[in-house]
Amino acid sequence: MRKIQLTFACIFVLTMLAVPSRAFALFGLDAGVGYWMQTPSGTMQYQPITGTVGAIDLKDDLNFDTQNRPFVRVKAELPLILPNIYFMATPMSFDQTALVTRPISFGGQTFGTVGVPVDSKLKLDHYDLALFYPIPLLKTATLGKLNVEFGLNARQINFEGTISGGGRTGSKSLTLFVPMIYAGVQVKPISLFSIEAEFRGIAYGENHYYDYLGRVKVNPIPLVYIAGGYRAETLKIDAQDVKADIKFGGPFIEVGVSF
Repeated sequence: MRKIQLTFACIFVLTMLAVPSRAFALFGLDAGVGYWMQTPSGTMQYQPITGTVGAIDLKDDLNFDTQNRPFVRVKAELPLILPNIYFMATPMSFDQTALVTRPISFGGQTFGTVGVPVDSKLKLDHYDLALFYPIPLLKTATLGKLNVEFGLNARQINFEGTISGGGRTGSKSLTLFVPMIYAGVQVKPISLFSIEAEFRGIAYGENHYYDYLGRVKVNPIPLVYIAGGYRAETLKIDAQDVKADIKFGGPFIEVGVSF
């Protein structure tokens, strides 16, 4: 399912690249694809067994390391009073084989026998759809140099965690839909260069989910840009017996078109 969703998203972006820009005279479009170096840290647990040592550490226990994953995004500015639309697909997956040095449990199973390897996988693919509006007349008043926008973002999270070893397997998969606030800022001091920042987030009770990034864009030729930046996510949830306090962060690169 993840591959199908990402494939359709890429096809949509490529279609946008193939259509003459004059066909979108009343629209604004920013479409890009790139790679994000995702470095995980933090802990998770699911149905722990009494007697094991706390939550599972993604680095110290499972040896999860940085993974490079593609992402795709399409941002469309619509005319009149219609809300603007921002779609983004972010695959996220880690898998590793490790020799754990202490008893751990996941899904009602205990792992950590000396000399017995443990295979683990964590998937946290997510898909965003935001509807937003810019601050009225700000872009016009600053001659296109500053734009600030706010809206609502809906995120679908496909979570899957699996740990196996010594003939035992613990596994959990779930799909979550998370409403979030979206905010974005674009600063363009000159036509060939711009700085952007984005934030998506929600907090309720002891849970929170924050996603923020910054990028620098350079336009080497008209309509086309290359970009680089840093993106980070912090996630603390307690849902369907899954507890997670996880962070992901790292630089990314991107190429796309905008007009």
